[in-house]
Amino acid sequence: MASEDRTKEILEGLKIAVKDFEEEEAAKWAKTALEEGVDPFMATMEGLAEGMISAGDLYNQKEYFVPELLMCSDALHAGLEVLKPAIEASGRQSEVKGSIVLGVVEGDVHDIGKNLVKIMFEVAGWTVHDLGKDVPLAKFVEEQVRTDSDVVGLSALMTTSMLGMPEVIRKLKEKNPNVRILLGGAPINPEVAEKYGADGYAKTAGTAVDEAIHLLKMLREEEMGKQKG
Repeated sequence: MASEDRTKEILEGLKIAVKDFEEEEAAKWAKTALEEGVDPFMATMEGLAEGMISAGDLYNQKEYFVPELLMCSDALHAGLEVLKPAIEASGRQSEVKGSIVLGVVEGDVHDIGKNLVKIMFEVAGWTVHDLGKDVPLAKFVEEQVRTDSDVVGLSALMTTSMLGMPEVIRKLKEKNPNVRILLGGAPINPEVAEKYGADGYAKTAGTAVDEAIHLLKMLREEEMGKQKG
């Protein structure tokens, strides 16, 4: 087993490899993590995924652009390819796994944040149904019904496109009162999410999975309560 200091060094190596879009380095550090007994799920979430979050921050600061983010994503997947069999064998992944419909609402073509969120959910072992960007409002409802997904994630980067969110939320809840709805994007905050009738809000890609897991746990506890009642 790697010492605490060595574990930190390996996690930092994974993070930097992704941030600097070094595919071979990401794979090398991932192999090192396995050889030295670092938990593969920790290596993924606190190493590879953290690197992707750093890349997203650099994008927001206009230091990185779309090509750099795509290369960071390639590096993340190079490391993930090495770690994934070990994660699956350990049964760790996220203790609560569900399925999520993701998309950027109609009128908005800014999908970098949504793509980062998608990666984080995939890393955590969720089933992701990605609708892409500029998604017609009715499509979210159709896809949730088709896939029976537990959570729907709506993203908007423009104040004009976020105005369609309450309508989607109302239609989703009409079709399936149990579905949990998560909002994200620059103009969204917890107050807006609550006002629109959403169940949760993710400030960053890094917090989206935790928030979705929290919503899913609450939903399952409610269902258990109903069965007991």
